[in-house]
Amino acid sequence: MRIDWTALPEAVTKEVAGRLGGSHATPATTGDHAEIAATVTGTNGKVFVKAAQSNFGIRSLRFELRVSEAVSGSHSPAVEWHFEAAGWLVVGFEHCEGPHADLSPGSPDLDLLGEALTTLGETPAPDVPLLSPKTRLGFEHVPAMDGDTLIHTDLGPANLIVTPRGLRIVDWAMATKAAPWVELAMLTPWLISAGHTPQQAEQWLAQHPAWKQTDPQLLDYFATKNAEKWATKTAVSTAAWMHDLAAWTSQWAAHRCQTG
Repeated sequence: MRIDWTALPEAVTKEVAGRLGGSHATPATTGDHAEIAATVTGTNGKVFVKAAQSNFGIRSLRFELRVSEAVSGSHSPAVEWHFEAAGWLVVGFEHCEGPHADLSPGSPDLDLLGEALTTLGETPAPDVPLLSPKTRLGFEHVPAMDGDTLIHTDLGPANLIVTPRGLRIVDWAMATKAAPWVELAMLTPWLISAGHTPQQAEQWLAQHPAWKQTDPQLLDYFATKNAEKWATKTAVSTAAWMHDLAAWTSQWAAHRCQTG
């Protein structure tokens, strides 16, 4: 659950202010992984700060910190600094200025995303512990999902920022070591959410060799299992974002069933 910046202990806010020359915080409006997530401004500039105090929150943020430090790609924000104080882990990331990506059909941001996907598809997983496909997906995986590529696994618009220096991919809290086609499959519902039909989404993804080289039956399996997972989750939750994902994954699964 997101916590307000003012709830942080003085030891934390003083440390941040000392590094930035002030600590005017603007809470993030999207995402819910970190307990604290805010753009913090001081006389020394801007930093995007994440902080956690719960056991789960600290484990998650420490994982993201390790991955972010290991990923040196042009599309990932740099880690500016990190520290621990008063039971909190605090990480300052490079601030990415710009709007979230527009993934609707015909958007120029799709070209930026396509370039980023090409780079990611050629990026070996760093030598740090990463999630496995089975752990990340939440349903039984098959050996073809395994691989040595770094995949982000959550390329929704909230994690894609169009800056003057190009597209930045933020929030590496779910980074996984897998086959590159898994990234594309996990992106499909987000393309549908942006207005693509399942057929249009697949046509756009087909520009990437990893998609064209993947056995169609494997994509059928993935789409079906992913839709079943989100349908199960919505049976016990009223969270709007879960129901949205259930709808989008269901559309893709139905398309795969019809075309298959």
